[in-house]
Amino acid sequence: MDYLCLTVFGHPGEAEPAFKTRLSEFWTTVVRGEPDLFERVYAERTAFESHGGAVGRTYLVEADAAETVAALATNAGLSHAALDADDVYTKYEAAPPDWFWIEH
Repeated sequence: MDYLCLTVFGHPGEAEPAFKTRLSEFWTTVVRGEPDLFERVYAERTAFESHGGAVGRTYLVEADAAETVAALATNAGLSHAALDADDVYTKYEAAPPDWFWIEH
């Protein structure tokens, strides 16, 4: 199984706690509305990252579901980095302590 990284960004200058709240709301909506799609999100980075003044969080998503998850994020008001279909990962590259495996 191939995975892509999806990095989602907060608004420029948005504090991490506010961004965490928006992420929680987004993922709750996905879990409730698209549970089969959520099953295709394998892991998330344990740390938030800074991206040019915006906080970000990275997720490892099955390659053939990444565009759909990215579109849902966009519809929820979350911007994200462009997906790179050539930059594929295996689940073995998402190892603790840098990654948290998502329980399904």
